[in-house]
Amino acid sequence: MGSMRSLNNNQQNGSILLALVIMLPFIILIAALYTNLTVSGIRLGKRDQSHTDAQLAADAGVDAAMEAYNQDNLWAGTGSALTLQNDSRVKTTYEVSISDVDDNTKRITSIGRAYRPPNDTAPPEATVKLNVDIRAVRSGNFSVVSGVGGLVMSNSAKIVNGNVYVNGTITMSNSAQIGLSFSPVDVKVAHQSCPVSPDTSYPRVCAAGENGQPVSITNPAHIYGEVQATNQTDGSGMSNSGLVLGSSPPPISLPDYDRGAQQAAVTAANTITGESASCSSGTKTWAANTKITGDVTISNVCNVTVEGNVWITGKLLIRNSGQLIVKNGLSTPPVIMIDGQDGLTMRNSATILPNTGSVGLRIITYWSADASCSPDCTDVTGLDLKNSQSVPTIDIDNASNGAQTEFYARWSKLTAGNGGAIGALAGQTVELKNSLAVTFGTSVTGVGETIWVIDSYRRVF
Repeated sequence: MGSMRSLNNNQQNGSILLALVIMLPFIILIAALYTNLTVSGIRLGKRDQSHTDAQLAADAGVDAAMEAYNQDNLWAGTGSALTLQNDSRVKTTYEVSISDVDDNTKRITSIGRAYRPPNDTAPPEATVKLNVDIRAVRSGNFSVVSGVGGLVMSNSAKIVNGNVYVNGTITMSNSAQIGLSFSPVDVKVAHQSCPVSPDTSYPRVCAAGENGQPVSITNPAHIYGEVQATNQTDGSGMSNSGLVLGSSPPPISLPDYDRGAQQAAVTAANTITGESASCSSGTKTWAANTKITGDVTISNVCNVTVEGNVWITGKLLIRNSGQLIVKNGLSTPPVIMIDGQDGLTMRNSATILPNTGSVGLRIITYWSADASCSPDCTDVTGLDLKNSQSVPTIDIDNASNGAQTEFYARWSKLTAGNGGAIGALAGQTVELKNSLAVTFGTSVTGVGETIWVIDSYRRVF
């Protein structure tokens, strides 16, 4: 009996040992598996954290690029990797470049990298590359825009309503006035009128103390509004709120226009002479995409309806109550390009009338003094620009009107005096004189302060 109990106990002990022998490898395997999963999880967690750190660095590069490019549109990138974070845990860097997509879109490429440990010189643990497209948004409502020749006002000339942007300088004398005490306007002056003795570097922004101050006001002339002017320290003659010290508005590009496209739209069938386009009484019609060769005169209560873009190779003279009238139904201002040296002259109640939808004309003169490329220049600088900016190619006088019409002397000077309603004025130089009191009602096309905003954001895999 006792022998039987001893045998059973030995069999039971052997069974437990056998079970342990069989289960132990599985226990070890399961433990190893969990250990491996734990290690892998820690590794993946660190890798995810490194990826997050690299993503944050790439985003920081985009933010830095947006700030830099909005301040300087010539900024092209960091040139090399810049460190964002460097501590005992991780080092992150970003590298940024900017490239052109088109005239209105740029592409920011930002590469963020994370190194762990931070002193590691091997390839980064994580890299994130972003392509961010930014587009230009223009803000502002500028009714007077002048280039390097600046804005000259005298003899009670007034700018009422519509802000002012000047690349060069402002000179005001007699009773000239910008804004009203109860209706101020914004004035920005870039002081791009150096060197004083022009050379191939002309025009550039003047340095502090070079070529005086950009705004010169002789009492009782006055500016009512906020004035931002590079290198300006004298706020005399400015109020509501007056001069903002330390401000430096950048030069802006004067409006561009696709001249070649308008030329290409012309055919032999819609090419006429200046004589046949002229009118001294009655009515006439200028069809869309017309080219007029030679000089044109509209006078003596003649009414000409403009149905679309017109290209004049000579000059345009409107006088003695002659009128250009924009065809009803047009929603975009027709463009009249004028190539002749004398450009546009308006005298004795000459009028440009908008249509019933308040759409006026856009008149652009292209002649440039001394430039061999004139009138087809795409750019004029140096002495050619200096010589051209003082020669008038648009002259509006003697109670002439152009409500909702934009007058633009591309490389030269625009003068206006003794006039009435005018939409907007632009030119390398703009001169207002002789009791001209104009309430502007139109903004200069394509001009304003440019702010670059994000248009698309994507990761590059």
